[in-house]
Amino acid sequence: MSKLFGKSFWFCLAFFSNLLLVKSTVFAAETTAAPMLIPDAQEPIALTETQQQLAAETSPPNPATTLPAPPETVTSGTTADIPESELTATSNPPTAPVIASELNQSETPAIEREKPAERSPDASSMDQVTSVSQLSDVRPTDWAFGALQSLVERYGCIAGYPDGTYRGNRALTRYEFAAGVNACLDQVTKLIGSSTANFVTKEDLAILQRLQEEFAAELTSLRGRVDALEARTSELEANQFSTTTKLNAETIFAVSDTFGKGAVGDDKTATNLGYRVRLNFDTSFTGTDRLRTRLQARNSARYDRTTGTPMTRTNFDGDRGSEIVLDKLSYQFLIGNSTTVEIGATGLTSDDVAPVINPYFDSAAQGAVSRFGAFNPAIYNTPGETGIAINHLVTDKLNLTLSYLANNAADSTQGNGIFNGSYGAIAQLTYSPSSNLDLALSYVRSYSRKNDVDLSLGTGSNNANQPFNQSATRGNHFGVQASWRASPRFALSGWAGYIDAQQLSGGDAKADIWNSGVTFAFPDLFGEGNVGGLIVGVPPKVTRNDIKENKDNATSLHVEALYRIQMSDFISVTPGVYMITNTDHNKDNGTTWVGVLRTSFNF
Repeated sequence: MSKLFGKSFWFCLAFFSNLLLVKSTVFAAETTAAPMLIPDAQEPIALTETQQQLAAETSPPNPATTLPAPPETVTSGTTADIPESELTATSNPPTAPVIASELNQSETPAIEREKPAERSPDASSMDQVTSVSQLSDVRPTDWAFGALQSLVERYGCIAGYPDGTYRGNRALTRYEFAAGVNACLDQVTKLIGSSTANFVTKEDLAILQRLQEEFAAELTSLRGRVDALEARTSELEANQFSTTTKLNAETIFAVSDTFGKGAVGDDKTATNLGYRVRLNFDTSFTGTDRLRTRLQARNSARYDRTTGTPMTRTNFDGDRGSEIVLDKLSYQFLIGNSTTVEIGATGLTSDDVAPVINPYFDSAAQGAVSRFGAFNPAIYNTPGETGIAINHLVTDKLNLTLSYLANNAADSTQGNGIFNGSYGAIAQLTYSPSSNLDLALSYVRSYSRKNDVDLSLGTGSNNANQPFNQSATRGNHFGVQASWRASPRFALSGWAGYIDAQQLSGGDAKADIWNSGVTFAFPDLFGEGNVGGLIVGVPPKVTRNDIKENKDNATSLHVEALYRIQMSDFISVTPGVYMITNTDHNKDNGTTWVGVLRTSFNF
């Protein structure tokens, strides 16, 4: 066992000294080339003094020189007990004469190989043992166990005998020792070469280093320009906005007609083609604000003038003779991260400033074809179009809307202006507990001066719009709205509204006005982007009035069906029809039908 210790000790010493030699060469190359200098795997490995000494010891001029003696001296002139071929690497094993000649750096003749001993009868053609744990005569408690494990299993340059032994107590010739060391060096060199085969060579790094030194000034200047560009890019990302005015346009073509017996008896209307064009010019100065300038031209029949009731009006009507007018001028900006303020010089209405909670039918171009079916008329059809509106996000689920809007704000005559003319002031809380549910509570305080009374802005009965005829009227409007998106293919919305009206001139009469509606939306019906809709409700009705003749004596039912076909991203076609029973909440009137075919262009 002492020979086992001796052979393993000196073999490991020689192996790891050469291993350190190879690694030191790699590290030296890395530190002298460049920051990313990597050794060239194709260059030969320089011999250290230890290797040169070993070569000298194996050369003929010094035949008597021996290695330092382990517990039993390794001899050189006697026949080895074990053939060197059985103790070499398992892959590409070199022979002793060739290894000796490679290690010998002189031109002296090679030493004649000693005659090997007879092959041991224990040897066979079986595969050699390549795991130290399979060696029966080496125990984990032996001091050489770790060295053998590294040589046998990690580097694969030493192997045991097929019978599961290592036979570490046998003598080792210098040729066999040199063959074993060379096998381990070859294996280590192969491992280093395979791991650095695709690395950059010293020559490439030298060229790069020379170019870097030659163009150092240009590289420094370029680095400074890149740093400045990064700073400017970061500033633009933090403050990006478009300084270009953007056009958002909307055009409606509509063919429509009415049928049945309305408030004025037999139908006297004719099929007509109307249109409305809106050009919205949106400009931003800071990236978080918006100046909106809207030009509008329209010529579409108002059926309240032919049927005798506002209940028949469409959602886009108006007959201003194709005159181009400034329909809206407003400026919107942020205060902090939670407050939006909008100031309107004209065209700023209550349905613009507060969420109306009827997502599929509130648009004149894409939603309901009737005026009543768009939203709660008690709240969003109220006086005023000039003033200020504030939306404050109290929490991520609760929004507060406050606004004051006046009619004839630019008129400086008595009974007009911002505070002396007709106005509507709104306060609304909108609560969205989830992404598919919206709830709103609303209050509006309105004032309509004499001869400017229109409490519901053209929806409901004639009595609901002017409960005290053209006397000055004050109104307290209350509303509740809700919308529930039950699924991607179905949404349910509804509202209820109440107006407490009081006469302010020519008497002190009071009146109660109620309205309600339910809408059913079917998104993506028979095709992506399409919407089917059904709207059922009671238009504004006077249920109590101190002026008896201005109280409605029946209840009209509004039923509307429509189907929007999305032809493309910019074009939609909507056929729709709605009927009103007991037209104008009058038991003496029949049912009125309104048919509409609307084509909308948005770009």
